[in-house]
Amino acid sequence: MNATTPPAPSSPSTPQKILIVSAHPDGDSLNASLTDFAADHLRAAGHEVRVSDLYAMKWKATVDADDFPDLPAPERLHVMAASQEATLAGRLSADVTAEQEKVRWADAVILQFPMWWFGPPAILKGWIDRVFTAGFGYGPKVPPPYSEGPLAGRRALVSVTAGARETSFSDRGIHGRLADVLHPVQHGLFWFTGMAPVEPFAVFGANDLPAERFETAKRKYARRLDGLFTDEPVPFRTLVGGDYDHDMRLLPGVEAPGTSGLDLHVRPEGRQ
Repeated sequence: MNATTPPAPSSPSTPQKILIVSAHPDGDSLNASLTDFAADHLRAAGHEVRVSDLYAMKWKATVDADDFPDLPAPERLHVMAASQEATLAGRLSADVTAEQEKVRWADAVILQFPMWWFGPPAILKGWIDRVFTAGFGYGPKVPPPYSEGPLAGRRALVSVTAGARETSFSDRGIHGRLADVLHPVQHGLFWFTGMAPVEPFAVFGANDLPAERFETAKRKYARRLDGLFTDEPVPFRTLVGGDYDHDMRLLPGVEAPGTSGLDLHVRPEGRQ
């Protein structure tokens, strides 16, 4: 795979392996329903699906010394160094190891969560913190970030619910554009580790969703799931593609006129 281009989409007829990570405390919630719908829809299309329901799993959200069983008790916990050593030695805690194996197994990862305080619930942030260890998702022992990272070749999708109306997450909306709010996940998690994120799927006005709007949402979500391996991913720039200097700053003049903010890190339309 060329480092300047995203992974080639797979044939929609090819069975794939998908991991859905779901984060909502209520098993009867909209998020739980969307998780079930996605799993059923993908399986009906011939794909293999695994689900990590973090609340049902009683997932431990905090990184601590228990994640690294071989860490000598008196030593300070330097998280990056300890996680890399434990990862490369195959000595992480069992729950983290199991989730890393699911990510390695998957051809695509879907994160399903409600937007709380402009980000994922703490339990999902804790899944990210604990599972994407140094030596697994980042670090000097794996390929460089923002390019052919250690998880390259995988697709990624955020499916999020928000209580606010859609217009409030627009370019002039008070909450900011959804793409900007989700940038830490789309760019800072997925693309940083080499996964190719597609545009996020969102259900707005989620606190009071009538049945007819839920049916409409399911139809829209089905189309997004059908395109998980064929839709063009977000065209983020690669770190190794010649657009950034040694200090990881975008070179002047490579952006389209008038581009600013986080859009600077997306390739102009038509540019490879």
